Amino acid sequence: MKINEIFYSIQGEGSWSGLPSIFIRTTGCNLRCSFCDTKYAYSDGEEMSIEKIIKSIIKYKCKYVCLTGGEPLIQNDTTSLIDVLIKNKYNVCLETNGSVDLGKICGKKSLMISLDIKCPSSDMHEKMNIGNIKKLCKEDQLKFVIGNKKDYEYAKKIISKYEAACPVFFQPVYGTNPKLLAEWILDDKLNVKLGLQIHKMIWGDRKGV
Repeated sequence: MKINEIFYSIQGEGSWSGLPSIFIRTTGCNLRCSFCDTKYAYSDGEEMSIEKIIKSIIKYKCKYVCLTGGEPLIQNDTTSLIDVLIKNKYNVCLETNGSVDLGKICGKKSLMISLDIKCPSSDMHEKMNIGNIKKLCKEDQLKFVIGNKKDYEYAKKIISKYEAACPVFFQPVYGTNPKLLAEWILDDKLNVKLGLQIHKMIWGDRKGV
């Protein structure tokens, strides 16, 4: 597999927010979102065997692993890596961009899928595999990154039409005002969670954290 970086930090998003976690960032992405904050992962990376990846994370003494990208599911060995991580007693969060069919990966014990459905301001919303929402289990999570009111209305329409079995997060694009998003959620009495990127609140917008 081609790996961009491996590091230990605080999970900043979603249901695991605040948990110390090991991050394995794969190289490569099939999307080009307008607000992407990991463009450095488009091509940079090192070829690593699954065995080498496992050896490199043992030192952290942590059993929570976030497999992120880029888009992990465009690499052939991602499912095998997940299986090996689970076999080694890791709890795994797979962050995926909403465009790749989740196929048979759903429902694995000790795996939480974090599905990110892109909104219009990303310029990638037409590339979404919306059917993935119905494949999520209650242990998974669904995320929408919101840049403006158009994005908000789009996300609201999606969750109304495709009811998810798992928690739903509305997260503001980094640098936009979270207060506006909070007010929209309250005004519409939506059953969603406001997500904030706490790792960026702590360390700013930089890699390796």
